[in-house]
Amino acid sequence: MITDRITVLRERCLNRKTISQPNLYPESMMVYDAESLKQSEELASWQSRIGLRTQNRLQNINFEIDEQELLIGRAKFATYDESLVKETKEYLKQYSRPSGQTGHCELDFSILMEAGISGVKQKLQEKLSTSTLEKKDTYKSFICAFDGLSEMIKNAAVVVDSAIAASVDEGRKSDLTEIAESCRHISESAPFSFREALQLNWFAILGTTMADNAVLVSPGRLDRILISFYQNDIENGVLDKAQALLLLECYYILCNEFIPDGLAISVMVGGTDKDGNDITNELSYLCMEALRKTKMVYPTVGVCWNKNTPEELTDLAVELISKGYATPAFFGDETIQKGLKHYGALPEDSCYYINSTCVEITPGGGSNVWVASPYFSTCKILLEEIASQAEVSINSFDSFMKAYFERLGEKIKEAVFIQNENREMRRLYGRKPLQSVFTKDCIERGRDIDDGGARYNWVECSFVGLANLADSLYVIKEEVFKKKSTSFAELKKMLDENFEDSESKRVRFLEDYPKYGNACREVDSVLNQVQNYIVEQCEKYKMLPDDSHFIPGAFCWIMHERLGSECGATPDGRCAGFPFADGGGPAQGREKSGPTSGIISTTAWDHSSFIGGVAYNMKFNKNLFNSLESREKLKSLIITYLKLGGFETQVNVVDHETLKKAVENPEEYRDLVVRIGGYTDYFTRLSSGMQKEVMLRTEFGEI
Repeated sequence: MITDRITVLRERCLNRKTISQPNLYPESMMVYDAESLKQSEELASWQSRIGLRTQNRLQNINFEIDEQELLIGRAKFATYDESLVKETKEYLKQYSRPSGQTGHCELDFSILMEAGISGVKQKLQEKLSTSTLEKKDTYKSFICAFDGLSEMIKNAAVVVDSAIAASVDEGRKSDLTEIAESCRHISESAPFSFREALQLNWFAILGTTMADNAVLVSPGRLDRILISFYQNDIENGVLDKAQALLLLECYYILCNEFIPDGLAISVMVGGTDKDGNDITNELSYLCMEALRKTKMVYPTVGVCWNKNTPEELTDLAVELISKGYATPAFFGDETIQKGLKHYGALPEDSCYYINSTCVEITPGGGSNVWVASPYFSTCKILLEEIASQAEVSINSFDSFMKAYFERLGEKIKEAVFIQNENREMRRLYGRKPLQSVFTKDCIERGRDIDDGGARYNWVECSFVGLANLADSLYVIKEEVFKKKSTSFAELKKMLDENFEDSESKRVRFLEDYPKYGNACREVDSVLNQVQNYIVEQCEKYKMLPDDSHFIPGAFCWIMHERLGSECGATPDGRCAGFPFADGGGPAQGREKSGPTSGIISTTAWDHSSFIGGVAYNMKFNKNLFNSLESREKLKSLIITYLKLGGFETQVNVVDHETLKKAVENPEEYRDLVVRIGGYTDYFTRLSSGMQKEVMLRTEFGEI
């Protein structure tokens, strides 16, 4: 039975990951690296050496396959003697591992789907024959990478052949034979069927991740990548909807087998073409429906919502959300496209983007965009300015804002310098031949992705704690400047002591002043002022290698908890060490006026300029959605947010009592999935601080 198959595969995955999490750079990979680099020491070209290293990594990747699996893709690595591993690590110390982000993108799968591995290699050979000097080394490295990818897929076919020989079940032998034949075919040729295209998509992701250390490469727009294969199979009677759904479910489980918990990997569906036409198709629904039985942390499936998105797709996502699925999300397609065009993305790329992991937006197939590079703790910077003002106090709130902005501006300037240094080190000591072939313009330019070959090379940074900052600034405006009831020196002392002898003032700061998230124009305008300054400052800077943009976001992942733990008490009444608000939404528990007011505040500033990502989390009691009427209200709320210019929203539908039980009995709730700061995670695997943060978020009891 299909249900039994997915139930079994899901349980096996959860059990395996309970024992040990996947390692994306195992010790065996180090051995392969040392082996290759020793053999290539006489070569002058680092690009050539990395090409050979990439090939060696790939051709040494092996696989394992369980009964019931319909796709192969769980990598298996050899183990080596401890002394050899120690010797290997010592040898590799001479090779720099440059800083800076990797992966976090969607590959250009189209070249594989159209030409296959052999077709791409032929194109590379043609480029090599007409190129000169350094480009020859680049194309040679690309060819080495694709040779390695082909060998990796052939390794998978051999493993399946062994499974066929060992199987005594004729039905299973038939499944395995189809898998083996698919692997042999796509190891050289373009995929012919939906199964082959899906399998090749996975091999490209796994190969790029393992060969190039490109972490969190996304499955991407599966409904666009696979639709022609799906339609062809349906028309020819070799596939039906249920079979396609089963393959997608198996694919989703592979994602969970491969990616360690606590990260993110994304699928997007729907959206428009460059002319604004909605292009939702049958696979859009199946990609969403595949979440129902798998019900794990990966992947998240985002609906690129626009005014022409079919109501049925919206309804499906809302239905899953209302039943407690944390993985669906809604992205404001118009808002995001507006931002991408502002930053120079071509029309055909502005409509083909991906949330590269959580909510950071990168152009699909052409991205060397670094996301969350770096995170800024906006409130910690505020505390630095308060300390400065305690020495020489300023006369007006406007002057104080100017001083804070100057301090924030210096942090931005320093960050740009560091990121550009990282970019240059990556150019000198990095290189990713396989990812380069899968990235638009690298082949045409004859340049590796780390050498500026990609179409888009901007850097996205992220500003954490914006809601706490706005609330704090408003308290300072009222307390220090308007009422003059607290001086900066007194405020600094209170905050340094974590309100130890000033609890009544902390409560006043927290309760007696309006807070962001309640449709209060005065507070919302403070955040709008901060956002405008951030955009203005970021636009002043250019990034290597091609004067790309430095683009802001309010994406958090888990950094609102981590940076909050490192920050002292703040004037909004937040105690030292407590998590900041996540994303672009209000701080925990401060939406006192209901979800609509929360939406009005959250959309009171322009999200389109924050292509680095803006997440808005909502949380509702699970008992609220027992009727179609209540689900319709939730849908209206989500659509209102998106129509007002909202960037992204996700919803936790879970009650406080369930979360409390999960803390007390984690084994019984090991697969309870919740939304955090744009990504999903197993609640029981979160740190105690993050668990408390989720539990303290405002839980709406009505809608």
